[in-house]
Amino acid sequence: MQILKLVYIAHGWRLGLYGKPLIKDEVQAWQYGPVIPRLYNAMRHFRSSPVVGPLSAPSSDTLNKNEKSIVEQVYNIYGDMSGPALSRLTHAPGTPWDMTYEDGEFGVEIPNDIIEDHYERLAFFDDHPRQVRP
Repeated sequence: MQILKLVYIAHGWRLGLYGKPLIKDEVQAWQYGPVIPRLYNAMRHFRSSPVVGPLSAPSSDTLNKNEKSIVEQVYNIYGDMSGPALSRLTHAPGTPWDMTYEDGEFGVEIPNDIIEDHYERLAFFDDHPRQVRP
């Protein structure tokens, strides 16, 4: 769960700060929060065990300097939080998941524009204790 949430948060911060996505994949609102289905499927066989070894990615999916910086900052700021703590953060009232999720619905997309608006507000308007710097 932690990896799923950290990737989602890094994606959100990149959208909010730069208006550019970190990932190309769709983000969906599942019962337990925002999920990137392709990443979830690549990791689900680990269940609640630690993820061991690298997850394969297309060779064209390399991070540029800006993307690496976002990922590193998100890891440094949020990486010590547990999966459940990150889940609570991404489930808070007013989050993209909260605005999109409908009880009993599965696979509803969370549009990037909603994610971008949320993280832009966190970066520039809210007094948020865990901010990634532009």
